[in-house]
Amino acid sequence: MRHLILMLVLVTSTFISAQPKSNSDVKDGSVSGRVIDAQLNQPLPYVNIVIKDLNNSIITGGITNDDGTFTIKNIPEGKVIVSIQFVGFETINKEVIIGSGNYKIDIGEVKLYEASTGLDEVTVVADVSSIQQRVDRKVITIGKDLQTAGATASEIMNNLPSVSVDQQTGSISLRGNQNVRVMVDGKLSNIPADQLLKQIPSTSIKSIELITNPSAKYNPEGMSGIINIVLHKNTQIGFNGNINFGLAYEIEPKFNSSIDANYRNGKFNFYGSYGNNIRKSAHEGEITRTEQEIEQNFNILSNNKSHLFKVGIDYYLDDKNTISVFTNQNLFNGRTNVNTQINYLNNISLNQAQTMAGNSENDSQQYNFNYKHNFNDEGHNIELEVDYNTYDGFGDSDNIFFSSQRPNFREDTDTDRSSTTINLDYVNPLSETAKLELGLEARLFDTSIYYESDRRERNEIGEYIPTTTQFDYMRDIYSAYATYGRKLDKWSYQFGVRAETVAVESDAFKKDLASNDELFIPFKNDYFELYPSAFITYSPSEKNSYNFSYSRRIDRPGVGQVNPLPNWSTPLVSEFGNQELRPQFTNSIEANYTRQLEKGSITGGVFYRIIEDEIQQAMLIDRTDTNRLIFTNLNFDNSTAYGVELSSNYRPTKWWSINGSFDLYSQTQKSIAESFDTNQEIVLNTVEVDNVAWSTRIFNNFKVSKSLSLSAFGMYRSKSKNIQFDSKDMLMVNLGLRYSFMEGRASFSLSYNDIFDTMYAEFTSERPYAQLGRFNWESQQVSGQLSYRFGGGKYRAKSRKQRDNDVKEGGGLF
Repeated sequence: MRHLILMLVLVTSTFISAQPKSNSDVKDGSVSGRVIDAQLNQPLPYVNIVIKDLNNSIITGGITNDDGTFTIKNIPEGKVIVSIQFVGFETINKEVIIGSGNYKIDIGEVKLYEASTGLDEVTVVADVSSIQQRVDRKVITIGKDLQTAGATASEIMNNLPSVSVDQQTGSISLRGNQNVRVMVDGKLSNIPADQLLKQIPSTSIKSIELITNPSAKYNPEGMSGIINIVLHKNTQIGFNGNINFGLAYEIEPKFNSSIDANYRNGKFNFYGSYGNNIRKSAHEGEITRTEQEIEQNFNILSNNKSHLFKVGIDYYLDDKNTISVFTNQNLFNGRTNVNTQINYLNNISLNQAQTMAGNSENDSQQYNFNYKHNFNDEGHNIELEVDYNTYDGFGDSDNIFFSSQRPNFREDTDTDRSSTTINLDYVNPLSETAKLELGLEARLFDTSIYYESDRRERNEIGEYIPTTTQFDYMRDIYSAYATYGRKLDKWSYQFGVRAETVAVESDAFKKDLASNDELFIPFKNDYFELYPSAFITYSPSEKNSYNFSYSRRIDRPGVGQVNPLPNWSTPLVSEFGNQELRPQFTNSIEANYTRQLEKGSITGGVFYRIIEDEIQQAMLIDRTDTNRLIFTNLNFDNSTAYGVELSSNYRPTKWWSINGSFDLYSQTQKSIAESFDTNQEIVLNTVEVDNVAWSTRIFNNFKVSKSLSLSAFGMYRSKSKNIQFDSKDMLMVNLGLRYSFMEGRASFSLSYNDIFDTMYAEFTSERPYAQLGRFNWESQQVSGQLSYRFGGGKYRAKSRKQRDNDVKEGGGLF
């Protein structure tokens, strides 16, 4: 849209300037000035400057230079409107008079503020993604280039600085740590994060925010911070919408589609959306225990289908009061087949083969109510939000063994989960340079997991017996926060604190169906904590900006980490939770520097974390079968982590743009691992691993024409270590193209990922057995995406809601 407006401006300007003029009637004038980002105090390049007459007809126009300056010439004498327009910022209109002895108007410095909603945000998508360092977060605006890079949120996450996604498990990490919270439009979901990321089409994403040091206003969960996915929204007058289709293939087909639409008329805005993701995925791998001469081969095929629905209404009572309600409905079902072959090279009579066929179904519902009241002063408001989530999941698996003494068995797991969140937020701009924010929150969470297996445990004489277990977990959190911020010339600061009281209660119930013996294991943990935060920014000039931040955070154990029921099992490995696992706390310090260049910008930063009561995985030997391992989680002593990050946007030419990043992190991990001594006795070892790893990414976008653009992406991830494995390095190169047609309403994108077939996981390990392994997935896939925009509203409705500038916005797919 921005390029379309600019093209219209330039064409109109050329047409007008070509008309014959009478020197006696018209004298040429000019308007000049400089545009800057009001929050960052930095120049804004490529801002549209439109000169219009009093009837809003375009006369001429242009764009700002790299330093934010502009000069528009050939303006006829008289009163004109200078309209300054930039996507995502509020439009500023200034009336000036050309004439009366003043034909060269300098309007000086113009500050643009972020808009609560952008100009037709569903349809305005930049050609090139951008990275912007703000006071408390890094914002990656998703352009058409990154939309080409992958069909879902999970696939484009690996293109972002400091973020990585395990393509086998779908787990996401930030700065090398998986203790990260994933949010959509500022809200947590009961849908597992790996499942959620694969359900969001890349075309639905407006931006992704990496909030590595959140302020006291936000929930303190997540040691490495928050990843917030901001979706496009559509609140135009009239009927508008988008439809998308995507298909990917290497070994198995993957299909996704989505449609969203809204109708705005008068005081009401009705909107809805539907999205699906239907995909088969193939994985294969092998693990060899070199000293024991045992080979394990895995072939995994999953077939998953998900459907998401959203319906909502906004009711604008008047200019000061808005009520909004919406509901999300998610339906998921999947089937996974795992074929495992275990070969004992020194004794083939022990060979095992296992086939596991598992089914899983889950339904998730979200119901949200929001009321916002604006006071007379700009930015002065109070907002109430109530959010209720439910999750109902069922899974079963049939485990069949061949050529083994181990009997076949079946497992069933039933999960019920609910959460309620109530927020009350108050914002008061005490002056033009100061702001106070206050809030109260209640979060109520409970879950019940029922597990049954017909042949799972052994009795005292070694016979397999059926078992039934149940795990109930409840966690209630009540909190209050306060933040105060102020701007002083070139300095700005914000200080805050959040207070929380937490009550945790769980009960594990286990029943031996053979003997009818029952065992109850209760656990309670109540605690009170304070979470302070501080942000300081110094901008000595428009080209330089420094910021420093501190926050205290918590990583509460997940349900899977505290659930004593088995999470998963293979013939040689099982994982169980630890009911008495305590939370870990993190004190995080960051410093960042941003430099504006002539054709782009560069941001560098460092961070340091102190981790208390660190949670790490422990590896134990199964006493009932010493060839088997048991994974669980334990609390360990304090540890530290630090890192360096560098990111840049650069445009060498008008047709070539580059986004690049480099990050390095180091962390010391402590754990315990059991092993055998020379007498084949089990001994307990304290393990300490120093891990230093780095990665680099570069994204090139080449604009061939107004309709066609090409992209090339490269990523390298160095070797890394953790308690379990030493992972080898990874390399990936992707190519893509995008073509728009039908006057920009439709577009087609095509991508070819991992063109050199170098993206796979390869690892070695010494604990508790010497082993090496490799896993492959469908990394070398071809993807196509077709998008079409329909409708034609001309006026933008005001924001449905905005809890915090750009984190607590609703709308889009969810």
